[in-house]
Amino acid sequence: MSDLLYSEEEEALRAAVRDLLTDHCDTTSVLARAESDAPHDPALWKTLADGMGLAGLLVPEDRGGQGATHREAAVVLEELGRAVAPVPYLTSAVVATEALLACADGDDLLGGLASGRVIGALAVGLHTAPGAAFAAVRTDGGALHGELTGIADAVVADVLLVPADDGGLYAVTADAVTVTPQTSLDLTRPLARVTLDAAPGRRLGDAEPAVRRALRAGAGLLASEQLGLAEWALTETVRYLKDRKQFNRPVGGFQALKHRLAQLWLEVVSLRAAARAAADALATGEDTDVSVTVAQAYAAPVAVRAAEEALQLHGGIGMTWEHPVHLRLKRAKADSIAYGTAGAHREALAELVDLRAP
Repeated sequence: MSDLLYSEEEEALRAAVRDLLTDHCDTTSVLARAESDAPHDPALWKTLADGMGLAGLLVPEDRGGQGATHREAAVVLEELGRAVAPVPYLTSAVVATEALLACADGDDLLGGLASGRVIGALAVGLHTAPGAAFAAVRTDGGALHGELTGIADAVVADVLLVPADDGGLYAVTADAVTVTPQTSLDLTRPLARVTLDAAPGRRLGDAEPAVRRALRAGAGLLASEQLGLAEWALTETVRYLKDRKQFNRPVGGFQALKHRLAQLWLEVVSLRAAARAAADALATGEDTDVSVTVAQAYAAPVAVRAAEEALQLHGGIGMTWEHPVHLRLKRAKADSIAYGTAGAHREALAELVDLRAP
C-alpha cells in the first residue's frame, strides 16, 4: 500500500480550496441559498471548476482533464464537506465523470465535465450501493420512456446519464426531460424525480460496468466528504467549549465533556485512515472493493455522531436555525444512506472477505 499521509501537493491543494471556500462559501450564504429555490452556487462552481481546474481531476490529460488521482479529489471533497458547499462536485466531477470514463463513446462530454462548463448527473438514485440493482428506463426506437427518483443534483445538470433496459447508458440533455424537485433532508444536495417521455438519447456504452464504477468511486470518495464534515463538527465544538463559561470556568474543562470529545477525536482519526485508504485504493486499483466498503461501513456512523455531538454540546444555541450545525447534521444523515447504508456495506464486506453470517 502507498503512503497514506498527505503529500505537500495535497496540502497545498487543501489550503487553496479552503481559502476559496472561506471567502466565497460562508455559512450565512449557504443557509440563505438552502432556504431559496436555488440552493446551488453557480459562481462558486465556476471558480472551482474553471478557475482552479478541479472538475477535471479524475480525467486524463489526453481526454481534456488534469490527470490527477482520487487522492487529490478526496482532499477537495474533505474541504467541500467541511463547508457543506452547495456545488455538484461529487455528483458531476466524480460520479458522472467515472461513468463516462468507463464508456467507449462520450469524450466530447467528458471534456465538458472536466472543464466544468457542463454539469452531469448519473440518473441512478443517490441511495444505490455500488453492487445493488438499479432502475432502468424503457427504450423504444431510440426514444427513452420512464421515471427515475432520488437523483441528486439533477436540477442543475445539463446532461443526464441514463441506464436503459437494453443494457446501454444514454446521454440525455436536461431540456429533453422533466425534472421535478423532491423534498430532501439535505437542503444543500437536492434530489429530484426525472421523467422521460420519448426523450432522445445517445448511447455511450454499457450501463452495468459504468454504473458500478461510478457508484464505487462515489461511495469511496463520499467518505472524504464525511471526514471533512466530522472534522468541522469536532473543531467547532472544541472551540466553543473553550469559550463558553459556566460556574465561572470554561465548559470544556469539565471531565465528562473532555471524555466525549476524546472519544470523538479517536473516531474521526480512524475515519481519516479509512477514507484515505479508500481514496488511495481507488487511485491505485489495489483492494479497491474492500477499502471502499470498509470506509463506508465506518464513515456514516462517525459523521452522524460528530454532528449530533456538536449539536448537543453547543447547548441551546446549537438547536437554532441560525447556527450552522444543522446543515452538517442533515448532510451527515443524508450521506449515511447515500451510495448504500453502512449496513449494506458491512454485508458486502462479509461477502468480499468470505465471512458471511451463518
